Amino acid sequence: MNLPRIWRNGWAVLRARWYLRKADTLGPKARVWGRPVVYKQGSIHIGSRLRLISTIAVTELAATNGGRLEIGESVFINYGCSISANQQVRIGDRCSIGTHCIIMDNDFHQVNPERRQERPPSAPIVLEENVWLGARAIVLKGVTIGRNSVIGAGSVVTRDVPPRCLAAGVPARVIRTLGDL
Repeated sequence: MNLPRIWRNGWAVLRARWYLRKADTLGPKARVWGRPVVYKQGSIHIGSRLRLISTIAVTELAATNGGRLEIGESVFINYGCSISANQQVRIGDRCSIGTHCIIMDNDFHQVNPERRQERPPSAPIVLEENVWLGARAIVLKGVTIGRNSVIGAGSVVTRDVPPRCLAAGVPARVIRTLGDL
């Protein structure tokens, strides 16, 4: 059935109001397709025109006690993503996050076997304006990705990426800078 565009977007706006109702702020014209999981003990702030897909695989947004999750304007989050803020995760305006990406500012366990049940300290994650994360990219704690940068599919970002760069690999390394348009 081919519904008029206004009906398709209207339902997506209603779903956003319902599934993101726990957010401290929710900008206008946010749209949700599918059923995301939102876990809020900290604070969640969402800008206008968010597009969030949670159809094929569930998308998770979480802000634990004391954590702050900030999502800017005109951000696109594809299905299967997990975004967790124990301290702070900030996603800038016009960012695009591919399928099955993971963005977590805490490792949730120590590496040392005797201390495995202890939670390590968190470190903030910042995606500046217009960052594109390819499918299955992982962004670890303490990372800042500069504006207008691209992270290749399947990459693990363990350290900062400068603005206007293409980074890829495990761990992600800068492949080249992106020229002016």
